[in-house]
Amino acid sequence: MATSRRDFLRNSALASTLLLVPKFLHALDRGPGLARLSNAPGARRLIVVQLSGGNDGLNTVIPFRNDLYYKARPTLGIREADGILALDKDLGLHPALKGLKGLYDQGHLAVLNSVGYPNPDRSHFRSMDIWQSGSGSEQVVSTGWLGRYLDSNCPDCQRPYNALEVDDTLSLALKGSQRKGLALKSPDKFHQISQNRLLAKVSKEASTEHHSQVDYLYKTLAETASSADYLYDKSKIYQSTATYPNSDFGKNLKTTAELINSGVESRVYYLALSGFDTHVRQHEQQQRLFTDLGDGLAVLAADLQKNNQWDNTLVLVFSEFGRRVGQNASNGTDHGTANNVFLAGGALQKKGVINDAPDLANLDQGDLRHQVDFRSIYANILKDWLGADDAAILGTGFERMSGLV
Repeated sequence: MATSRRDFLRNSALASTLLLVPKFLHALDRGPGLARLSNAPGARRLIVVQLSGGNDGLNTVIPFRNDLYYKARPTLGIREADGILALDKDLGLHPALKGLKGLYDQGHLAVLNSVGYPNPDRSHFRSMDIWQSGSGSEQVVSTGWLGRYLDSNCPDCQRPYNALEVDDTLSLALKGSQRKGLALKSPDKFHQISQNRLLAKVSKEASTEHHSQVDYLYKTLAETASSADYLYDKSKIYQSTATYPNSDFGKNLKTTAELINSGVESRVYYLALSGFDTHVRQHEQQQRLFTDLGDGLAVLAADLQKNNQWDNTLVLVFSEFGRRVGQNASNGTDHGTANNVFLAGGALQKKGVINDAPDLANLDQGDLRHQVDFRSIYANILKDWLGADDAAILGTGFERMSGLV
């Protein structure tokens, strides 16, 4: 071989995600005749939207009748005259979140306040690991909560495309010990990489030899290549005409809607919107990001509703932590603790503002105290929405928040 298999596996980043496909493994390709997810009894999907950087929850769901809020944020606080979108319990959404307010008015949005975990960590990386793994702050876990869902023999989990991250890399959240999700920016790009000539050459040469030590790798890559073909073919069925935000996040939402409306049977989709580390100039950053978020989710919901896919879809929106209650000297906020979580969908059991606003008179050294453990929400989603064994996936020791979905 001009290129040794050892060198290829060592040097090619693609080998971790794609695509050595020996011909003897094409029996793994997806067979015809599987029902569309929307037509399967009780079939439901989850879309996770991660707000990376630590979104400021107090300027997202605003306690606009609380004087302590404005005392802590004399210039950063948002006032009714700024166009706050009123909710229940003396709370309102940021003026740029008109899309979320529309979902709220339809009964398709639930707002949870003061979500966090005991002994919170203010490091972006560590706190994100905690949220993505579904662990406690004192634990270090190498698998993600949705990856363990894939490991749990959930319906159709043998399909390698059962969980998709619309991005170039796969997050910890979708990594299990036995199964993992797939990361793809678009079905076209994913399929294009699978047709790489060097990979095809190595695949052809490998197909004439049998090396037991790499059989597992070949099997994994074959499944991935088969998925690339399947997703590429499926994605051509439905091309959305909806007007999504002209941004990377908007394009990822459109890709997600097209995959769903094309009949892809994936149970989990994972997306991220970055830029929420607002130490400086928070007003400008949140205005831009929230317009992207609110408008994008509103278009997604309408796109799925039009194709009868919204009632079996649940959207979870979270960030790794909130911000300090008091503003800093740079018209921004620093790393904090508890935060908002949003749930959106056409079949919510509870909707509106689910729990009370954060108690600004009872802070922990300037930070919000959490009322709800984020794993309680995960447990509810796993058990009541996805039909999984939440205790086996997350463990015990916290109260499951039931009745949301």
